[in-house]
Amino acid sequence: MGLEVAVQYAVPRAGLPAATTLHRAARAAWHGAGEAAVTLRLVDVDEGRTLNHVFRGRDYATNVLSFPAPELPPGLPPEANAYLGDVILCAPVLAREAVEQGKPLAAHYHHMVVHGMLHLQGMDHQTPDEAARMEAVERSILAGLGYPDPYAEHPVRALTPHPAGNAPDA
Repeated sequence: MGLEVAVQYAVPRAGLPAATTLHRAARAAWHGAGEAAVTLRLVDVDEGRTLNHVFRGRDYATNVLSFPAPELPPGLPPEANAYLGDVILCAPVLAREAVEQGKPLAAHYHHMVVHGMLHLQGMDHQTPDEAARMEAVERSILAGLGYPDPYAEHPVRALTPHPAGNAPDA
């Protein structure tokens, strides 16, 4: 029982996490009991903006989008319903956010893959209670992968000693 992960790079791969790294994050976030499959697609700003505009009515590229697979008609064999959907990761947005938030790029990618996977499994953050539940699950999964709390202000900087006179701005 497990999760099959396909990774599509629609951008140059230089400097981006390897497919095996992205697989690890997706599998850590999979809470299903059976076989399933998901596609992770890394895109540029143009594709990210287009998808966000067409499907969410927002005219900008965002860090992650999740597209759950449509429900299939009843009566099909169980394996027909094994496709979870697609997680779209906008590489330039993730790179910019990682710098702005003082996070290693790999940590931010892991977080966004986990976030997208949780959306595919029905979690959301439309209300404060939903957001608190989803963030708690994200924190737990990421801690299991060895990453600090992604919602803490400057989580990496807080763990890294700085030489006198070179402390980051608070």
